[in-house]
Amino acid sequence: SSSTGTVEAGPDGLVFIGKEDDIKRSQRATARVNGREIVVFYHQGKFHALDSRCYRKIFASDDLIYLFFFSSPLQDINGHACIICPWHKYVITLDTGEGLYEGINPLEPSPTPQWQSKGVKQRVHEVTVDNGNVYVSPPDLSVSFDSDYFADKYKNSGDSAM
Repeated sequence: SSSTGTVEAGPDGLVFIGKEDDIKRSQRATARVNGREIVVFYHQGKFHALDSRCYRKIFASDDLIYLFFFSSPLQDINGHACIICPWHKYVITLDTGEGLYEGINPLEPSPTPQWQSKGVKQRVHEVTVDNGNVYVSPPDLSVSFDSDYFADKYKNSGDSAM
């Protein structure tokens, strides 16, 4: 289950997402932060927040990709909490937004797949917990990520699956 956050100003310009206990119970919450749809996850004792739409949306309706990404199971891969887009099968780390893939070195005598990084693809947002409330920092847009394309495309559009 999820909750759609109503934006409230918090300490130091942070955006209120919801009550800590509610998000822990539901494991996820959605909200708009500066017009961007984000998802806050609670996984193994930690909060994570990232843009709600997969950074590589192709051949599917907007709502379908959003719903797939939001409803995707969380997994631990190579020591990282990750979400896997069921449409694209992309593995995205919750803590850094890196895209991971399994690759082999064909020059090795017995190559075995190893997890490797494609670099940061999905924008992550800093989460702060204060007095039982969960807040997210507004995004620093001085650096660009692949997920920004879809976050900007649907910013304040009202075209949302939330």
